[in-house]
Amino acid sequence: MVSIVASPSETHVQLTAGLNADDGARVLDALAFVEPIYRGHAMVTGQDALAFSQGVATTLALLNTDTDSRIAGLVFELAEFDPAAYESIEARFGKETFDLVSGIRTLMKLHGQTFGQKEPARGKNASLQAAEQLETLRKMLLAMATDMRAVLVRLASRVTTLRYFAEIKLEDEKTHSYACETLDLYAPLANRLGIWQLKWELEDLAFRFIEPATYKRIAKMLEEKRLERESFVENAINRLRSELAAADIKAEVFGRPKHIYSIWNKMRGKSLDFSELYDVRAFRVIVDDIKTCYAVLGLVHNIWAPIPAEFDDYISRPKSNGYQSLHTVVVGEDGKALEVQIRTHEMHRFAEYGVAAHWRYKESGGSGFAAQKYDEKIAWLRQLLAWKSEIADAVVEQEDIQREWVEKLKSAALDDRIYVLTPQARVIELPSGATPIDFAYHLHTDVGHRCRGARVDGAMVPLNTPLKNGQTVEIITARGANVPHGPSRDWLSPGYVVSPRTRSKVRAWFNAIDQQETLSHGRAMVEKTLQREGRTAINHEELAHKLGFAKSEELFLAVGKEEFSLRNIELLLHADDPHKHQPKHVPDVDAVIPNKSRASSVSQGARSGVLVVGTDGLLTQLARCCKPAPPDEIVGFITRGKGVSIHRANCKNLAQIRKNALERVIQTTWGEPGRETVYPVDIFILASDRQGLLRDISEIFSREKINVIGVSTQSSKGQARMSFTAEISATAQLQKALGIIREVTGVLEVQRQ
Repeated sequence: MVSIVASPSETHVQLTAGLNADDGARVLDALAFVEPIYRGHAMVTGQDALAFSQGVATTLALLNTDTDSRIAGLVFELAEFDPAAYESIEARFGKETFDLVSGIRTLMKLHGQTFGQKEPARGKNASLQAAEQLETLRKMLLAMATDMRAVLVRLASRVTTLRYFAEIKLEDEKTHSYACETLDLYAPLANRLGIWQLKWELEDLAFRFIEPATYKRIAKMLEEKRLERESFVENAINRLRSELAAADIKAEVFGRPKHIYSIWNKMRGKSLDFSELYDVRAFRVIVDDIKTCYAVLGLVHNIWAPIPAEFDDYISRPKSNGYQSLHTVVVGEDGKALEVQIRTHEMHRFAEYGVAAHWRYKESGGSGFAAQKYDEKIAWLRQLLAWKSEIADAVVEQEDIQREWVEKLKSAALDDRIYVLTPQARVIELPSGATPIDFAYHLHTDVGHRCRGARVDGAMVPLNTPLKNGQTVEIITARGANVPHGPSRDWLSPGYVVSPRTRSKVRAWFNAIDQQETLSHGRAMVEKTLQREGRTAINHEELAHKLGFAKSEELFLAVGKEEFSLRNIELLLHADDPHKHQPKHVPDVDAVIPNKSRASSVSQGARSGVLVVGTDGLLTQLARCCKPAPPDEIVGFITRGKGVSIHRANCKNLAQIRKNALERVIQTTWGEPGRETVYPVDIFILASDRQGLLRDISEIFSREKINVIGVSTQSSKGQARMSFTAEISATAQLQKALGIIREVTGVLEVQRQ
């Protein structure tokens, strides 16, 4: 076992850097507390436990983290070696430190559940599924950290482990697995949080174990050590700063040399040779306005010779994602290329936190509204970290500012989503408060329908139990074709499901059942009608087509929902029966079909409410030629032996009667009709013939509660002539229905006959 420990005085200085005396004493007290416990123990990686904890805490100190974060970095492994000492953390260092350590242990649990156990993606979209799973795993790590400082400690822990592997030159299956997990999970998280110091080191160290030969080849091609490259960039920055000061230009200049993994990624992604890379060394210039961007560009080109083919003006011609900046490549004094990016502060903020943020095009992430909301939270976390870096050197009120930053960082957890695991360690993203039912339907609709129970972390739980981050969920399903399956209607009650997607699938199941029942009921009613008419051999599809339906199922549904009257089927059967003698004009359906209306029809002897010269005691009948109805203007005609025949005042037959027998025409008015009395009227419709026309018009009569007691249709040369006999209580009811019918597609003419 190799032990790499800095000298005590050097370690103390590193651990307490940036802290006041009291906070520094707390950190050193934590170091003294863990030293005797860690001594002689090793981590699962083989590293000395004390060296590991000091390495984590020192890395956190370099990130300017607060006191509790550094203490947590020292003590979070106590649970592995001395559980009693672990339980005493809260009493010795405070509840905040203990809560932070608990969060770190939760993230360690995630590593234990997923490390080397990822469920393999299958099918032609396997690579896409794998990328989505990694993205969800990254989100889960952030979501499980109720205190975001736990993520920083986890990143510091991983870089410390990889440094140890590199120091002892260990290369085996374990180091390869750690390296893969680092590239998949931890380096992208460091990138998203803007912790560049850790990002490049995590990537380089991981790449060293995954592709050792390639790593060494690129390192050799660089022909200089990282320190030398950084020194070159720093000298270039100092020269440019001097020139900017001489030109009285206010600007921020900083560089970030490319690291080995980034160089390899670019060579591979753009199929470039190493000699074609111009941004191995690069720095940025940040100014106040666009005019100054171009002034700095001219200054840079005066200092170093530009390569014209490598100049890009993304300010005047922004990228499709809105990114803006000036990019130029110049040749330094040593003859090697140097890339310079020039942008305003606003452009820089947009590039760092907006849709053009660095990780946006370096990594494959989600899309849509949910991804946008998640990205906004990541941007917020990155701004918090950037703010902490900016105020690290502040003197006035530094402690108050740092305390405010810590509080904001603690509350910045991604709490609107939860992330749970399948037994195969596949990560599932669900809405906060989701239940095992939501989990089951997320896996597959059929799994949801067959769900009968759930185990969470190995224990049976009710199906309405809210899930928590990091739990492992196993669904118990009904198996076998003979076993009843399907959701319970209780699942639509509050508390059982949270996801709208799940609720929609449960509703769809019951809607399908209800529709099937309606379909069966409608089929039975149609078949009963056919049986009564002695036409059981008729083809259902042909019958549906003749009635204006595309297929028989639509007819059955309409009948089952009581949206289509069976009388229409009876009329059609009588019209098609060659043994029945049908008149060419509109049939007198009063004589053909018994009236089953719930109202009383005057055609069947109901009280008409007509007053003849002021009295209602005389025998009256409504004329069939014009079929009057209230409040039509009416006139009476005294017949021989059949009482008084009531006509509409504008009836053509009445006009002829006036010429021949004016003395038999008498005055009549509408009186008080009987309760629910209805009057038959004739309606004529001319329309362009099409499939479903009769059905559309029938639906309007049904919605307006107008009972149709007779139908006659004729089609010729693409036009349909349709005559209806309907029962109404007043003409106002009829006029409303006719107005709606005029809006039906294809209707050319509608009128009362």
